[in-house]
Amino acid sequence: MMIAPYIKLVFAFTLLLTSTLSYGDKVVHREKSLYQNIVISEEAGKRCLVFSVKRQQRNQTCIDINDPSHIVFPYVRMTFAGLLVNPKPSRGLMIGMGGGTISSVLTSIYPDLTLDLVEVDQAVVNVATDYFGFKKTDQIDVHVTDGRVFARRALSRKEQYDLIILDAFTGEYIPEHLMTVEFLENIKRLLAPGGVVIANTFSGSSLYHHESATYSAVFGPLFNLKMRGTGNRVIVASAADLPDTETLMANAEMLQPDFERYKIDLQKYVPRMNRDPDWETDKRLLTDQYAPANLLRDR
Repeated sequence: MMIAPYIKLVFAFTLLLTSTLSYGDKVVHREKSLYQNIVISEEAGKRCLVFSVKRQQRNQTCIDINDPSHIVFPYVRMTFAGLLVNPKPSRGLMIGMGGGTISSVLTSIYPDLTLDLVEVDQAVVNVATDYFGFKKTDQIDVHVTDGRVFARRALSRKEQYDLIILDAFTGEYIPEHLMTVEFLENIKRLLAPGGVVIANTFSGSSLYHHESATYSAVFGPLFNLKMRGTGNRVIVASAADLPDTETLMANAEMLQPDFERYKIDLQKYVPRMNRDPDWETDKRLLTDQYAPANLLRDR
């Protein structure tokens, strides 16, 4: 399979902004994949997937070894707030795997959900399986390929999804070709009527305004979910009109019993799902011709 030069070196990991590998951590696995160095570390009852980047090392996925149902990272819990827009998905697409936590929770809560899980790096699939409890089931179809390549081929097959999660990251940020108008327009075309897109991004970056303006240009009004102290945000957009606050809260109350075992309080996210732009709306949109990675240097 031929992949365009500008996407050859792109790979997918789950996002975390804050924590790094420390000297006290025990390394239980280390390998160099086709894309990057992968380290599995353990410390204080947590097992973490660490992706080694040039400037620092960041935890990408962590699990509580003694309580696997405990969702360690706030941003992972925030992701499920997107289900308040479409609380009964039947077919999903997730680009970016990490340790497989999000996909595992989704298929546990929704036993009839079928999920296409896209991850460019086979080594990530392997460590998710061997170290983070990920299990491929009849519900999950794992595709080892680039997310943009998969989206284009899914369009050619006339596929549609009512749930799409964008969670692909390098050690620095989202791969440039998965942020552009061209890519997001393809994602929008993959949405079934009433479908929802949930995108995990950062809340602080020189790309914040460009990224926000780009999503808004493609999807129109969106929810912008940020929680104090996380450094992350979740963008929630839809193929239909966004529901009002009363509907969001009703959906949260309906779903809450299913999420209690994961200690996720969906209701607390409702008042933080902001509809009003907090970005400079006149910023230049990110496109295949304008996706300036150098803006990240000011992060």
